[in-house]
Amino acid sequence: MILVTGATGGLGHQTIDALLTTNPAAEIAALVRDVSKATDLVQRGVDVRKADYFDYPALVQAFQGIDKVLLVSAVAFTDRVRQHLNVIDAAREAGVKHLFYTSIQRSSNFVLSEVTESDLATEAYLKASGLIYTILKNGYYFEGLGYLIGSEVPDTEIRFTAGEGKIAFIKRTELAAATAALLTSEGHDNQEYTLSGSEAYSFHDIARELSTLAGRPIVYKSSELAPYIAHKVASGFPEVVANFFAQWGAATKHGMLAGTDNTVEHLLGRKPTSLREYLKATYFSGR
Repeated sequence: MILVTGATGGLGHQTIDALLTTNPAAEIAALVRDVSKATDLVQRGVDVRKADYFDYPALVQAFQGIDKVLLVSAVAFTDRVRQHLNVIDAAREAGVKHLFYTSIQRSSNFVLSEVTESDLATEAYLKASGLIYTILKNGYYFEGLGYLIGSEVPDTEIRFTAGEGKIAFIKRTELAAATAALLTSEGHDNQEYTLSGSEAYSFHDIARELSTLAGRPIVYKSSELAPYIAHKVASGFPEVVANFFAQWGAATKHGMLAGTDNTVEHLLGRKPTSLREYLKATYFSGR
């Protein structure tokens, strides 16, 4: 039986959606903090179990009878390491055989605040745990682009902190489908995979595609961290969140998200969504 944690969140829920296309609901369990938010999963026959990453006894109980666990990593600005270690220890105590962990792509040695150190600590602990492991180094979601540059087509320019760096974007639904394929196939014991797009794009590329689709010139101008953060704060974001967005730009500038990989393409049996396809569907669908 496969259990997916964070099952009411984006990646967790979409991974369950993908699993249900090829597997009986009776073979899938979902870990949630609030059962009332998982009514659709209950209605579809998924075994919904309640536990919080901080509640170790509840985790041990929730993992009973489970063969594989997908640990969807905890959100930033929380004690990620303690939560992840609780899940790993509880899985081992409950007799889980194989744990998959959703880490972040690292194509360079850049340290992303709130993410990199906790990912490295989790991966090291998992490898030493005695569990069979699979580490999924997930690329940056296309869906996150709106947070970085805005959800509307810019009038004339994009400003971001990425310099000339590139991102091998991947749609979250395609990442979920690839994850489901790994969960339901063999040969992944003690392996690490980078699940990124097949092509990397700069923010100049994004501006160029938006220009073509909008029929007017849009340019990208790289910004320093401070003015970008100030702009985001003025737009209504808390400073800590604005700084986090800016750090993704710094990570991009230093190549952390640039590595392309064909694993997702292989698992999907097709090329992942391209930049133009994503921008057209997201920014121009009503036009």
